[in-house]
Amino acid sequence: MKMTAYTSGLLGLFAKNAQAAEAGKMKAYMRNQFDYFGIKSPVRKELVKQYVAENGKPPAAQLEAIVHDLWQCPQRECQYVAMEWYFSGRKQYEEDSGAFIEYLIREKSWWDTVDFLAAKVAGYYFEKFPEQKTGLLPQWINSDYMWLRRSSLLFQLKYKQKTDTALMSHIIEQNLHDNEFFIKKAIGWLLREYGKTNPQWVQDFVAQHKLKALSEKEALRIIKKYQ
Repeated sequence: MKMTAYTSGLLGLFAKNAQAAEAGKMKAYMRNQFDYFGIKSPVRKELVKQYVAENGKPPAAQLEAIVHDLWQCPQRECQYVAMEWYFSGRKQYEEDSGAFIEYLIREKSWWDTVDFLAAKVAGYYFEKFPEQKTGLLPQWINSDYMWLRRSSLLFQLKYKQKTDTALMSHIIEQNLHDNEFFIKKAIGWLLREYGKTNPQWVQDFVAQHKLKALSEKEALRIIKKYQ
């Protein structure tokens, strides 16, 4: 696979610091879906910091290409670095960046990347380009691809007072009958998080809707703790 020199240098550094025993454990934890270098998160972050200090930040003009290169790598650590770098460069996002964000969500999908991309990357994108809430977002809401629907639920996860409760209600209602674990968990997580800002709204919503047991439990977990 042809890739940028910047990406190749990072992969060489990771390869030198690979730990086979840890790689096996990490792969097993992720249900054998992805390969790993076996570099634990604190070490990975330190290696990336070292690499950036020596080579500079990912060139702005090449950021998307570098992220794409890393997304194609078999080792999961590459996707972690890619999504963190892509979020760091979020001020560069253009309105058509939504297609690339969707690509990242669709490819090599699992909770460890999707949740970061949804809450941080997509969260920022839809805030910067609110018109895409009626453009791109409905495609995610109505998608047959579960991870896109999970992302449509979670993009407002960190919005707090800025949460569009009407939109949140609509997206949750679209998924109320879904038995998929990751959808039920996302509904509960979203409501629980918004409950830190407006607990009464969440209590009223739960009372007015028949949620799956997991969703309701997660939604009210913190609220009940302080009642």
